[in-house]
Amino acid sequence: MIRAGVDAVSARRVIARALADAEAADVLSGRGLHVIAVGKAAAAMAAVFVATPHLAIRQAIAIGTHAHADLPPTVEWIESSHPFPDARSEAAGNRAVAIAQSVHSGEALVILLSGGASALMASPIDGISLADKIDTTRRMMAAGADIHALNTVRRHLSKVKGGRLAAACIGTTITLAISDVVGDDLHAIGSGPGVPDSTTWSDAAAALERFGGNAHSDRVRSVIRSGVDGALPDTPSPGHPSMARSRARVIGSRVDAMEGARTAGAERGYRAIVMPEAVTGEARIVASEWFARVRNLIGPSPRKVCVISSGETTVTVRGPGTGGRNLEFALALAEPISSMPGVAMASIGTDGIDGSSGVAGGVVDSTTMARAMKAGLAPPGNYLAANDSFAFFAPLDDAVRLGRTDTNVGDLQVLLIE
Repeated sequence: MIRAGVDAVSARRVIARALADAEAADVLSGRGLHVIAVGKAAAAMAAVFVATPHLAIRQAIAIGTHAHADLPPTVEWIESSHPFPDARSEAAGNRAVAIAQSVHSGEALVILLSGGASALMASPIDGISLADKIDTTRRMMAAGADIHALNTVRRHLSKVKGGRLAAACIGTTITLAISDVVGDDLHAIGSGPGVPDSTTWSDAAAALERFGGNAHSDRVRSVIRSGVDGALPDTPSPGHPSMARSRARVIGSRVDAMEGARTAGAERGYRAIVMPEAVTGEARIVASEWFARVRNLIGPSPRKVCVISSGETTVTVRGPGTGGRNLEFALALAEPISSMPGVAMASIGTDGIDGSSGVAGGVVDSTTMARAMKAGLAPPGNYLAANDSFAFFAPLDDAVRLGRTDTNVGDLQVLLIE
């Protein structure tokens, strides 16, 4: 069921869905296409897209962390940096702008977007350096800035974010996105290079002042002040002419992953229950709340039952161990599930990489605690305190190993009751 959920948001599946969409097909058919794929799924998305026979591909680049075996030599591959941008990210951003500027009025720019794009394509606006931009983000985070404030400033300090990549193109722009953002906000996925931005220079100035103030570099403060004074163009708003030529679609999300898992469960004879609300919050805390909701949902049943959910939790790192949010989510349920016979539960990151662990997540079932005691493992709380959840799962062979999946729609949880 986990594998079916991940497959449902694979590049092959999501590109097929996009090409079946009437409005997207209208933009993509009968005109020259210039393709920029960026994000964790960039290489896989580009490989599938350019292999579509009826599309007239003029040029294509893929910006990501690792290439894909099926990426043809006709696609320019740019390896970049994640989760923190570096000089490669800046070069990739500048290359993307050059591609956008080369599109003719009768052609289309196709942005194949996936999680991680914000760091992988990070070209700063003229007047500041990439180091200035990174320093600004870190200072704002240290001052307690929320994601809205961070994104407002980051979009205004970028040549590509907040719709500026689309604005550099005089042709039509279409963004096809795999969403790793709860709520599927296209402005937040990769910081929205192909969609309008409703925030302004004044909003960016207010956020900068609130979170860091005079601690920020003079160059950054000067650029933002110039924007507020009207000396620099703002990010394109929803009414901007360039945005009238822009289209955007989420073609893969956590909802699709849950549907893939649900279908696989139903095929195996389970009564499938899908929890539509996103699972968010501190992993070890929200896990117990999630389990309580699950028990209420299931009730008495004569049939096998599966419960499916998704979202993206967080982990506050306090210890030196190896782990991730999905491993901690599962580990927090090892003891509660041990008292219920015939129960198994897994939580995984759909990108196949959970935190620092190198695995996708973990599985716990009714036998986990008994097997852990036999193996001489400490209680789960000890591993959670050290953020060392992988050290609990590895000896039991209960880590979920998917490898890189070339997609990412957040986390997926599946619970089975026989």
